[in-house]
Amino acid sequence: MNNRRLFLCGLFAATISISALASNRATANQNNEASDRIGSLYTASNATADNQILAFDQMRDGSLKPIGTVSTGGKGSGGGLGNQSGLVLTSNREFLLAVNAGSNEISVLKFNNRQPKLVSKIASGGVRPVSVTVQNDIVYVLNAGSDDVTGFYLKDNGKLHPIPNSRRALSGKATAPAQIRFSPNGDTMVVTEKATNVISTFPIKYGYLGDRISNPSNANTPFGFAFDRRGNLLVSEAAGGPPNISSISSYDILSNSKLKSITAAAKANQLAACWVVVSKNGRYAYVSNTASGTITGFAIKPNGTLTGITADGVTANTGTGSGPIDLIISRNGQFLSSLNSRNGTISNFKIESNGSLKPAPTLTSLPTTINGLVAR
Repeated sequence: MNNRRLFLCGLFAATISISALASNRATANQNNEASDRIGSLYTASNATADNQILAFDQMRDGSLKPIGTVSTGGKGSGGGLGNQSGLVLTSNREFLLAVNAGSNEISVLKFNNRQPKLVSKIASGGVRPVSVTVQNDIVYVLNAGSDDVTGFYLKDNGKLHPIPNSRRALSGKATAPAQIRFSPNGDTMVVTEKATNVISTFPIKYGYLGDRISNPSNANTPFGFAFDRRGNLLVSEAAGGPPNISSISSYDILSNSKLKSITAAAKANQLAACWVVVSKNGRYAYVSNTASGTITGFAIKPNGTLTGITADGVTANTGTGSGPIDLIISRNGQFLSSLNSRNGTISNFKIESNGSLKPAPTLTSLPTTINGLVAR
């Protein structure tokens, strides 16, 4: 009996040891994967039936691993929006805001760890919202179909409430606006108008936009933009698409919200420079050349002047026919990711100290309707 008890006890102990070992290995694998994760990326499907947020972990080598998908509760356009900032994060990274261009709505999703969850949805106040911006508890939406912008209050529970009498018209009809964004100091709102070659600016006070100011663009088709570390405005100029004349300009935003040119139309030497992103250290700006399948890098001097990193404008290739659109810098500043709408991929590149881009693993098999890109 004693021997039998000893045998059973030994068997039980061995089973516990094997189970514990398996559990420890699983935990170790999870810990290793967590330690290899440097952040997350999010894009929107922009599908007509159900606009969804697609979530990915970004790993230490720059590669992306799917986390899951979640519906915005709205509808996409099913095609290109000619926009930048269709997805944005709040500064505390608690909420994700998304445009639903097909249903004229804005969705707010709240993060539970790395996975967002829909918490509210509201009419955009116009037709075909394509870009959204947020600063503190103030949100403004750019409605391309109605050529206007509308404001909202963002509450702590993630719900949006319209700001009364906040609608402001752009410079005219069919302006083909691309992006809206607060200036870093919150004093000015900026909107690019592709069809009119105008950069509209609005002074801001207590969340309300003042009278619109028409600033002539340095070159044709002002499209996407970003701000450098000193608050200078960097705007891409797609130039309507003719060969090798697209460019990027930098502007100082004056105290009266007017623009003063710093660098006028620095050549990208590529086709259709459309989207702009600035490196985390503020030393480099990158534009995606949608018709060329390339990315062009520019060095940013302290006074806001821009000079090309490479003579031919090819700092990186996303591939023939890839159609790079949105760009984003990883949260740790080490990688640049390009959303490629024509072949449904995300290209990733390691940002070297001299601003050059080294290819990292590419994510494939995404819908070609994708739009918007944020890193968290």
